[in-house]
Amino acid sequence: MGTLDIIVFIVYALVIISLGLYMSRTKAGEEKTAEDYFLAGKSLPWWAIGASLIAANISAEQMIGMSGQGFGGIGLAIASYEFMAAVTLIIVAKYFMPIFIKKGLYTIPDFVEQRFSVQLKTILAIFWIALFTFINLTTVLLLGSMALDTIIGTGDGSYLMYGILGLAFVAAAYSLYGGLAAVAWTDVLQVSLLILGGLITTYLALDNVTPEGGVVNGLNHVLDTVPEKFHMILDSEHPSFNELPGIAVLVGGMWIANLYYWGFNQYIIQRALAAKDIGEAQKGLVFAGFLKLLIPLIVVIPGIVAYVYYMQPDGTAVVDGAQVALAVDSPFAANDNAYPWLISTFIPSGIKGLVVAALAAAIVSSLASMMNSISTIFTMDIYREHFNPTASESQTVKVGRIAAATALVIAIIMAPLLSSGRGIFNVIQEYTGLVSPGILAIFILGLFWKKTTNRAAILGAIGSIAMALIFKFSGMDMPWMNQMGLVFLLTCGLMILISYLETKGADDPKGIPLTAGLFKTSQTFNIGAFVILLLTAMIYAIFW
Repeated sequence: MGTLDIIVFIVYALVIISLGLYMSRTKAGEEKTAEDYFLAGKSLPWWAIGASLIAANISAEQMIGMSGQGFGGIGLAIASYEFMAAVTLIIVAKYFMPIFIKKGLYTIPDFVEQRFSVQLKTILAIFWIALFTFINLTTVLLLGSMALDTIIGTGDGSYLMYGILGLAFVAAAYSLYGGLAAVAWTDVLQVSLLILGGLITTYLALDNVTPEGGVVNGLNHVLDTVPEKFHMILDSEHPSFNELPGIAVLVGGMWIANLYYWGFNQYIIQRALAAKDIGEAQKGLVFAGFLKLLIPLIVVIPGIVAYVYYMQPDGTAVVDGAQVALAVDSPFAANDNAYPWLISTFIPSGIKGLVVAALAAAIVSSLASMMNSISTIFTMDIYREHFNPTASESQTVKVGRIAAATALVIAIIMAPLLSSGRGIFNVIQEYTGLVSPGILAIFILGLFWKKTTNRAAILGAIGSIAMALIFKFSGMDMPWMNQMGLVFLLTCGLMILISYLETKGADDPKGIPLTAGLFKTSQTFNIGAFVILLLTAMIYAIFW
């Protein structure tokens, strides 16, 4: 990066920190309440909710990991995570959010207490804190630092720790003080920067992939050169079938991953819980759905374009009319280096600083979201529940800040120790998939079947993990996504059986009454949902 790029990047960091601190400030003489810190005072409008959802979601695991899968064997099919997420957001908005908003939740574990018990809430709260700290925070820090090392540093890992510390510092500088308000309002700027930087990267990569230049020419060249990478549904003979097992992405296990992630994942759903009202929450989720349809253009297509460069017979790429060596052995030693290589090779000085800032924005916004969710769960579901039920507002906020800072320090220590040769995006999905079927079963039956009992939920949570581990280590030749779908169905069956044996078919006292008008949605929501469904169907029809 040149001097101008460095200046642009530093300005980005200062603007984000300043904006976060400004938007989360309290009036003179007032103290920040728990609702202010953890739920932004329940004041977020739909456009802030939608932007913040995407900023929290899109991070290094997408920008780096999904582009790496685009470069590798999976190609465009990896975008199913994005396209199916858009549909999932509609389901979450229409059927989950009305119940969550009506119950006035701070956290997802809070729902578990209201529907089941404090014991189950505590078990799941501890699980989520561990997952967010040891997997999510750690992975985002590692992948983000690896990307910055490739673009700014030497690419050999010598600057890895500097990147980890720098990203952690920027995220902590505003999120520890400001809470969700700082996170959500800076996310509006961060997601704008993310999309702009991503589109610039895609544009310049396509513009340079042919000698004559031009984005349309570049796209046609890529489609003609690697048509095998533009199939959304992989057949059983495809080498990556175990990662994305064909039709299961539409009617199988991917629904488990998506419904769990978008419906019951604290660091995602927390910004929807902070909505002014249910209408704003639902419109925000639809807005996020439209943004999800755009994401593959900026995270998957660049990886496929990088593969076309890699495959050129003379081992070079054409950049501004000049031949540039690809240095195949270095940048593409792992698929996850594809996106950083594109940035370092094709983005001109000045703009490169903006694009790197966009990548950093994706990383920092996710870090801040995870930190805020860890602090919310620990403070509201563990500290105030078991240690200090009468904690004052200032004490609660202070403990939340300490919890977030502690999780970040642990992630900084753990990040350099995490590595995988498979492509880290799929590793994250698989290992999260060991626990998501059971959690999803608990929530789906807890929400929509009034006979579900607390004992059934606890045994279902334990049994689902046992079943998942048996499937994983039994040597069965079954894609992990199919295993996840099967574990979900078996867990639901187990919970239904236990509930019937316990209650003899009677409703559980904590069952949720569902009224006819609860799931009624506005015309704006209905139109937006219809358009998303139509666009998704068209994409799959074209690239089947």
